[in-house]
Amino acid sequence: MGKKLIVVNAGPRKGWNTDTLLMEAAKGAESTGAVIERFDLFRLEKHTGCISCFGCKKEKFKGHCVCRDGLTPVLDAIREADGLIIGSPNYLGELTASFRALYERLIFQNLTYNMEMPCCNEHPVPVLLMMTSNAPDTMYMDMMRNYQQTLNRFVGPTEIFVSGNTLQLKDYSKTDWPWTMFDPQAKQKRHDEVFPQECRKAFELGAALALK
Repeated sequence: MGKKLIVVNAGPRKGWNTDTLLMEAAKGAESTGAVIERFDLFRLEKHTGCISCFGCKKEKFKGHCVCRDGLTPVLDAIREADGLIIGSPNYLGELTASFRALYERLIFQNLTYNMEMPCCNEHPVPVLLMMTSNAPDTMYMDMMRNYQQTLNRFVGPTEIFVSGNTLQLKDYSKTDWPWTMFDPQAKQKRHDEVFPQECRKAFELGAALALK
């Protein structure tokens, strides 16, 4: 049996940019024989970010978030998996609130506040973090590298991938007021010419992660 990978969609829009890239990455992983389990954060039961209860700082719970809600099965699945693929759109210069909720609890459960052993994660796994954005590809790279650095330390070796200047709507002319910030023709051209290349890259990254 192949490796088991967890795919997490931290965006709400089915069939759009983030969802599409995640599906391609999953297909790439499956092409190597990997088994995929997928979670859509916007469709989970009610959940929250870290509540700072410090339960995970007790010896018997180390590496385990003790808060029980809709994120619990996601955290449990990641803990038992061989790899993790997460995708999120950029909202107002950050990844989504749902991503942040998972990220806080994924990281904090492994943070010990102990200088000699700052991380208690006994099962590091490779991670692929993907972001889609209206902005140019390079605009939020510092933020993505910060996420990469933290995930490297507390989850496992992490690769980042950004798809920028994405198409948001099928028809920009149907908005109630003109979105003059964007050039719909340029957006569509990029979606037709560049986004398919990014989908192929996502496929390749998913396959590569499954082989690590």
